[in-house]
Amino acid sequence: MGEFVLAIDQGTTGSTVALMDAAGALRASANFEFPQMYPRPGWVEHRPADIWASVEKGIRAVLRKKVCKPTDIVAIGITNQRETSLLWDRRSGDALNNAVVWQCRRTTDFCESLRAAGHEKMVRRKTGLVLDPYFSASKYRWLLNNTPGIGRLLKSGRVAAGTIDSYLIWRLSGGDTHVTDVSNASRTSLMNLKTTDWDPQLLALFGVPGEILPRIAPSSGVLGHTRGMPGLPDGIPIAGVAGDQQAALFGQACFTPGDVKCTYGTGSFIVMNTGPEMLLSGSGLLTTIAWQLGDGARPVYAIEGGAFICGAAVQWLRDGLQLIKRAADIEALAAQVVDHGGVEFVPALTGLGAPHWAPEARGTFTGLTRGTGRGHMARATLDAMALQNADILRAMEADLGKRMKPLRVDGGAAANDLLMQIQADVLGRKLIRPQVIETTVAGACYLAGLGVGLWSGTAELRKIWQVQAQFSPQVSAGARRTRLASWDTALRRTLLQGN
Repeated sequence: MGEFVLAIDQGTTGSTVALMDAAGALRASANFEFPQMYPRPGWVEHRPADIWASVEKGIRAVLRKKVCKPTDIVAIGITNQRETSLLWDRRSGDALNNAVVWQCRRTTDFCESLRAAGHEKMVRRKTGLVLDPYFSASKYRWLLNNTPGIGRLLKSGRVAAGTIDSYLIWRLSGGDTHVTDVSNASRTSLMNLKTTDWDPQLLALFGVPGEILPRIAPSSGVLGHTRGMPGLPDGIPIAGVAGDQQAALFGQACFTPGDVKCTYGTGSFIVMNTGPEMLLSGSGLLTTIAWQLGDGARPVYAIEGGAFICGAAVQWLRDGLQLIKRAADIEALAAQVVDHGGVEFVPALTGLGAPHWAPEARGTFTGLTRGTGRGHMARATLDAMALQNADILRAMEADLGKRMKPLRVDGGAAANDLLMQIQADVLGRKLIRPQVIETTVAGACYLAGLGVGLWSGTAELRKIWQVQAQFSPQVSAGARRTRLASWDTALRRTLLQGN
């Protein structure tokens, strides 16, 4: 039947498992959601058992489609929600707590204390990141301080820490392998971007013992092998790993410095390849490692800005406000009105990310009148998803000192033509949507396939990537300025409320 790569895309609200053939075609996929938990305002958790169950179900589901035999799978690629952190017992494999999700704000006070003590400059210089509860280091600290019996377990060497990629590799390998890749490690606030290793000064600052952390490896290359997985033979190489946004950048064939993409998922993330250059932002954006293709290869860096709430805002309209029955219904509802009708929605439901970094901000609807209807609220939500990205793009262009290339778009919401047109209008930039919009899956497959020699290099992968649609701005520069000014006013009100 040929050679296939199995990809695991472990996201914030569910897990997707897919099979890609040697021609780069996605032949089968399955997605399973799992519950989110909000034990306190601003807190977000996942049960690790739910995450693993969703992955196991996904593997079984794609194998049942019989597009290939399990023995035809030559490699496994993993992409994951990046900063989400957990501890588990090395002996039993059991999680010691619920996973603390990247959206969780429980460590805000601790991060503020480090900032007040003057540590942010050092942290930013070494990691490319700001001091924010978003990143893993403060989450590890919280878990270590709030796990019953942790002292005894640490003393006996039984504690393993990691982001979700590490946990999945541990489970897939039957506990043989504790590893992460450079892209995920770069999101912890514990890895030095220059040395690509855990930094002793950062470990001490956050109170995280280095011995509980995984080994840092390249994003492409054999990191481990399957053992004891139902339905899969032992010995399949786990050969590609990257955080979801880095995987999407790779899956968009953004292999050249200056190439840029936006992924619309639970949050939205604009990431630009900066090549071997480590560009530190002066505008509230983050520096990260995009990938490293094999041992000894130079890392490729990227600059990034992310909004915490994107598709999650649509889920909230569906589940919280029950304004729509299905997430896909928002496009038709928003299309019932000609514009937002003066309504602005700032979706700071878990604080604001780049470039504002306001963890205490909370969501606001403004401009409501007796004439406001469901369509205006739906349109304001789509507008907000696009306008947050406009803030990030403006910051990115300020750092670069030039206009950026056309923006490649992907993720589930990229299928929404109305949202894509709104995005092109508020950015004043062309958008390019590929044939495969689930580019996180594609990126994980590409990295894994490269890691076992299924593809020769990025030039071959570039030929696989194909354009499906393009969106050009359809409003005047004056109309764009007016729309952005209205958004900026609403944003200022939200930020004042959070202070």
